Amino acid sequence: QVQLVESGGGLVQAGGSLRLSCAASGDTICISAMNWYRQAPGNERELVAHITSGGSTSYADSVKGRFTISRDNAKNTLYLQMSSLKPEDTAVYYCNAVGWSGPRHFEVWGQGTLVTVSS
Repeated sequence: QVQLVESGGGLVQAGGSLRLSCAASGDTICISAMNWYRQAPGNERELVAHITSGGSTSYADSVKGRFTISRDNAKNTLYLQMSSLKPEDTAVYYCNAVGWSGPRHFEVWGQGTLVTVSS
């Protein structure tokens, strides 16, 4: 099994920066891709950034050029560097991992970390 624990959320002014971390533990060798999602009040959860085990990345249009996803495989940690933050980036951010444990596909979520951007 894989467990995920996020950290790094908080309150920041518009235009500021913040870095989120997601520490993975357990059968991390089974992880094939990791993602950051976010959910603002009253909205559905949306995919923010994606990274494969090979390091390929993709981003939502709303954060492209401002956010950077990365992973340190040696530390089993996923990061989301957020810059030029806007009030509309305010949300709970969730780390997500997908992979295969033998023939079984799995998807795991962290508990979420709140990011609040003040105007």
